[in-house]
Amino acid sequence: MPQRFPQPHRSARASLAMAAVPITLIVAVTVIDLLAPAHIHLGPLLVAAPAITASFAGPRLTGLVAALAVAAQTLIAVLRDRDELFSANHQAQIAALVLVGGSLVLFCAVRERRAEELSQVRYVSETAQRVVLRPLPKRIGPLRVASLYLAAEAEAQIGGDLYAVARTGSGTRLIVGDVRGKGMTAVGDAALLLGAFRGAAHRQADLVELVTYLDGSVCWDLAEPGETDRSGETFITATVLDIPDDGGRIDMIDCGHPPPVLLRDGRATAVTAYRAAPPLGLGDLARPRYHVDSFAFGAGDLLLLHTDGVTEARDSTGAFYPLLERVDGWTEGDPAALLRRLRRDLLAHVGGHLSDDAAMIAIGRAPTSRP
Repeated sequence: MPQRFPQPHRSARASLAMAAVPITLIVAVTVIDLLAPAHIHLGPLLVAAPAITASFAGPRLTGLVAALAVAAQTLIAVLRDRDELFSANHQAQIAALVLVGGSLVLFCAVRERRAEELSQVRYVSETAQRVVLRPLPKRIGPLRVASLYLAAEAEAQIGGDLYAVARTGSGTRLIVGDVRGKGMTAVGDAALLLGAFRGAAHRQADLVELVTYLDGSVCWDLAEPGETDRSGETFITATVLDIPDDGGRIDMIDCGHPPPVLLRDGRATAVTAYRAAPPLGLGDLARPRYHVDSFAFGAGDLLLLHTDGVTEARDSTGAFYPLLERVDGWTEGDPAALLRRLRRDLLAHVGGHLSDDAAMIAIGRAPTSRP
């Protein structure tokens, strides 16, 4: 999900409001220093004003406060040392203020540039996410759908986790998967598989033919000229589903992916494949024979699909997130409500930060309307 960044004008107004703190500090230090006995010097405290400003403002406001601090120190020197204008002590304090203020302005300028670069990177990653991982509609035929992608790194909102859905003439096909590895290579492999699925899922082929085609597409990509030999090193775990519109069942082929979780009447059950196939991309090595598993899926049921970023999330003690145990007993009937609760519970388990990307999809069959 794309993150929303604060509006620039709102940040500017907040910075101007907070600027009252360092300005008040400058006024207070100046007045107290002038009223204090001659042997008490509070001028060095003026350096705190630009330092405080740099924590929340940009280079311009920080430079303005630093200039005010220098002016205040100069005023103290003029009013306190009338006989010896600008003594060595005051000269050193003014020079220190100029040096610290200039350094803080430079620091704020570099930080502002880095923030702009980071914002651009996030914008690009969000754009790539919308292109590769297209948002799933809330309704697909008779199904209600919700999806959620949690990135491990705040700077990059897309990795090797993937999901997609496609309509056929008689139902809905869905894939959720996870590419081995990280970085741009994983993103490229995910985009390849998603493109192959979107192009082939509309065909009126059975589920075995579809998965065979997807496995071949991944293997062919690894064998392309210019690619390094990654055979046996790069693969994609995936679960492919075929959900007919006019039936209360789901057909599934599991290619080494974590099993979906079926929630029915508040009870959670892992839908384990009878004969799981190896991950996609190992076809030349494993030569798999795909087996279709079917299970009942009626109105009121919810099916939760996920990547291993969910089940392998660890808490502070190193314990994995017990997905099946946690969702057992949940009675949310809406897919979006289920994912919202799962997100809160998962982030609470890991302390707010995931070590790996996590993708989740919840689907439910809408009740059949009767005349």
